Amino acid sequence: MQASILTTVIMPVALGVIMLGLGLSLTLEDFKRVALYPKAVTIALTCQMILLPLLCFFLTIVFGMSPVLAVGLMLLSASPGGATANLYSHLSKGDVALNITLTAVNSLLTLFTLPFIVNLSMEYFMDEGQYLPMQFKKVIEVFAIVLVPVTIGMIIRSKMPGFASRMDKPVKILSALFLALVIAAITYNERATLGLYINELGAPVLFFNILSMATGYFVPQLFRVEKRQAIAIGMEIGLHNGTLAIYIALNVMHNPSMAMPSGMYGLLMFFTAAVFGFLVSRK
Repeated sequence: MQASILTTVIMPVALGVIMLGLGLSLTLEDFKRVALYPKAVTIALTCQMILLPLLCFFLTIVFGMSPVLAVGLMLLSASPGGATANLYSHLSKGDVALNITLTAVNSLLTLFTLPFIVNLSMEYFMDEGQYLPMQFKKVIEVFAIVLVPVTIGMIIRSKMPGFASRMDKPVKILSALFLALVIAAITYNERATLGLYINELGAPVLFFNILSMATGYFVPQLFRVEKRQAIAIGMEIGLHNGTLAIYIALNVMHNPSMAMPSGMYGLLMFFTAAVFGFLVSRK
């Protein structure tokens, strides 16, 4: 894929704004809070890092997805929760503090788990001549784009809490607009490819989204995690950072077709999360 304004300008700016917004809601206490919720955090991370990729792999096999789309869906499954999860958790009466903690920890852990899962997926699905593993140097560059804005946001929150609080809502709105712009741009640029893939992608992406939220909600309750925390985990695991997955597909893998699952996921998740939130928040 040739460099374009989408890959060189829009995507980095969108990712930066989204992660800056996350940073504005984080403090060091959010990382320390892991000790307060050891069971909930352990179960959530187990679901996110192990169970969800296995479920995703199962879906790619059941639906007989083409190799490039299967890897794209696995890339999405390996991506951390997005900042949108915090908003939906709040609206659904979930434990937002736990959400923020999980997002912070997940964003750090995926520095190691994401390339591992994606490389395994490429080795399994792609032919020998097509298998090009993710270079660790490139992964570091991507996560620098992620972690630097988060750090800046946390510094602003620490030094100017009033300003950070006032900016929280506008930055969230701007993040949502950027996400919509990214999805619209990738859909328009790859409209011919999307037309070919839409029948193959629709069902597995929808099932993946629903299974992600259901796994995050029901599995913790099997271990007697309270409902508010289960809602938070369901949103965290069910709403992935699709912008990050799209960015990696375009700028690291240089394969726009791999971005298709994340693009379609981004179109669906706002509606499915709203329905899921309505159902689980009912008494």
